[in-house]
Amino acid sequence: MSSSEVVETVFGSSAAVIGQYVDILGTDGVARGLIGPREADRLWDRHVLNSVSISGLARKDAEVVDVGSGAGLPGIPLAVLRPDLQVTLLEPLLRRVTFLSEAVAALGLEDRVRVLRGRAEEHSERYDVVASRAVAPLGRLVQWCAPLRRADGVILALKGRSAADEIADASQMLAATDLAAELLSVSAHPALEPATVVRLGPATDFSRRARSGVGEVRLEPATQLGQSA
Repeated sequence: MSSSEVVETVFGSSAAVIGQYVDILGTDGVARGLIGPREADRLWDRHVLNSVSISGLARKDAEVVDVGSGAGLPGIPLAVLRPDLQVTLLEPLLRRVTFLSEAVAALGLEDRVRVLRGRAEEHSERYDVVASRAVAPLGRLVQWCAPLRRADGVILALKGRSAADEIADASQMLAATDLAAELLSVSAHPALEPATVVRLGPATDFSRRARSGVGEVRLEPATQLGQSA
């Protein structure tokens, strides 16, 4: 299956909108230093499709915050794919906030995406899903994100190969915040390389799942779960 066919399958009627976002990333995003020049040819698989791999982990009508949103990843692709979500892009740097505001307006997403300037540790609202991508080591991320999570909410951290080591290194912070971590392998489409996601939630809930025999999980395709949620 070609890349364009994968995009059409994943995004369906929203393929044109996400294509417009990729164009923005490849032009203004690169020019403003939010996307590295070498990343311009890898925007689809490395960034956009990777971002929506967590779509199936967000419940219907969830309120989502994208912490340290940067160029809008994963928040904007999630909002395009999942019109039921209400997404907040939380970003401390003014130049990035300006870019995000312009991109959200250009994509016509103002009704379900808001852009806020601020740091996670200074933000006081609560969300069903606290998402992040390439922001900080897990221990520091938990410290910032745990207060933003509603009692029954989750933290979804898109990570790389060091995810298991980061979970081990963050053990004290996880205990202090009464959170447990699950290492998941998820993909927006079977033809794509799965993304590594650390899902964090209440330790009691995760212990219950562990006793039921739930361990490492691979979800494919997460996108379809999200669209039908």
